[in-house]
Amino acid sequence: MKEILFLSKGEDASSTRYRALQFFSRFEQAGFSPRHLVIAGSAAAYLQALHAARHADIVVVQRKVFPTALLWLLRRSARRLVFDFDDAIFCNSDGTPSPTRMKRFAAMARSCDHILAGNAFLAATAARFNPAVSLIPTCIDAGKYLTRVDKPTATVDLVWIGSSSTRNYLEEALPALRLAASRVAALRLKIIADFDLPTAGIAILPVRWQAATEAAELASAHIGIAPMRNDDWSRGKCALKVLQYMGAGLPVVSSNAGVNAEVVHPGDNGFLVDSAEEWAQAIARLAADPALRQHLGMAGQRLVAERYSIDAVFNRIAAALASL
Repeated sequence: MKEILFLSKGEDASSTRYRALQFFSRFEQAGFSPRHLVIAGSAAAYLQALHAARHADIVVVQRKVFPTALLWLLRRSARRLVFDFDDAIFCNSDGTPSPTRMKRFAAMARSCDHILAGNAFLAATAARFNPAVSLIPTCIDAGKYLTRVDKPTATVDLVWIGSSSTRNYLEEALPALRLAASRVAALRLKIIADFDLPTAGIAILPVRWQAATEAAELASAHIGIAPMRNDDWSRGKCALKVLQYMGAGLPVVSSNAGVNAEVVHPGDNGFLVDSAEEWAQAIARLAADPALRQHLGMAGQRLVAERYSIDAVFNRIAAALASL
């Protein structure tokens, strides 16, 4: 049985949960022996990872790049080294170029036997330094989101799921959401995250994120929203929250940017918007039409099942790793 060692910054990281841990049972069924270690925080963690890498058939590093010396040691320890990433880690989080980050990213890409990239933009960037690249979209366990829950009837709930690291996207959309709220009296914003926005100027329902309850909390809302910027950092995103909304049967309103614009098909499973007025119009239209919400939500569920489910994507991962 081939041993696959996954190295990441932590089990709670979304990249670890959605691009490694959720596949472990399928790896085992396919004849692999998967293992995960955290490679962060202390010298002991790095030493343990290097030792484990010597005994694994394939080492998959998730989203992390390393100083020259540590990368050299890891390359010497690993029989086959794979880099998996789902963010534009080669630039700053505001989308501006970072020569330092790009240099480390390039060194990592050149050192690997294969690269798994979360979207076409990331794959094209990686291919500048290593032609052995496979596009592996982020996916979800579609069955987890097929939950029936009661939706509020006194409010129309928008929902946004994320964390403090992406809070700025939601804050930048607040003027558009306030405009929508001026037209939809019952509008409320559910925030599933690790923060609250008590001064948002719109009715807020804060919900502490928990893995065990996120699917039900999403399904109990009416409309999923995905505001984002149109820059290189955003182009590196892999539309996870959009897939979660669709998996939960919600219509989606998203900024017309990045992979979101590839997953959201206007008028079919949601709407793409470019301005505050378009945000308000799309939200108001969905708020007033439960049948349309249901129609778009069902189309989103079908898309996720066909293209972004665990089984659909795992076959691509297994083929890429087996080729090594």
